[in-house]
Amino acid sequence: MILEEMTMSEFKSALKSTKTLLIPYGTVEAHGTHLPLNTDTLIIYEAAKRAAKTLAFFIAPPIQYGVCTSTGPHPGTLSITTDTLRSLTKDIVRQAYAKGLRNFILISGHGGSLHVSAMKEAGECLTDELKSSKIAALSIYEIIGPEGFALAETKGDSHAGELETSAVLHIAPKLVKGRARKEFPNLPKPIIARDKLKFWPGAVWGDPAKATEKKGAALIELMAERIVKLVRDIKKVKIE
Repeated sequence: MILEEMTMSEFKSALKSTKTLLIPYGTVEAHGTHLPLNTDTLIIYEAAKRAAKTLAFFIAPPIQYGVCTSTGPHPGTLSITTDTLRSLTKDIVRQAYAKGLRNFILISGHGGSLHVSAMKEAGECLTDELKSSKIAALSIYEIIGPEGFALAETKGDSHAGELETSAVLHIAPKLVKGRARKEFPNLPKPIIARDKLKFWPGAVWGDPAKATEKKGAALIELMAERIVKLVRDIKKVKIE
């Protein structure tokens, strides 16, 4: 159930069948020269909507902005701070809780470590504060398992690479503008690079040339299946 498309009466009625709200998190972030800036949002929102065809739960409007560190200097990236992401998450969940929702799935199409950590930290605080709540906070890539990553031929595939390009080819093929060249970042970890563009100019982590619509369809379907399982699990689990 797409929350922003519902009337207040429909929302009140739907609460009788589910008290679960999924909040998708995306980014406005450089994804090579071939993918749109909202790639992370596109992927997680589509997977969530497909999962909702299997069982009833609310889907909140996506949070379109995220914490982007490695791609922060790249053209088009509009990052927010971890403080902003935590505050926004807390405000939305508190309001939803006040309206009768109790199970909250905070799920991101962006896998950045600081971004996901901020979501999880907010979830920890909210779990302590909202005594009848159950909260999950994660990136979708934490639950697709080995079979998800096995869809890629490229070893170590990640950002704007084979899998993400395949997913966008399946969801919105007109938004894919050719293919950026194969690239892997050369960031000097654990040292924090000041000039990240020097070490990762193309904002690609993998080989987009190996992407196919068929791989994208399989990936989105797998993501939807894992979301369905998560919705069922959060309803059943006891955390007291």
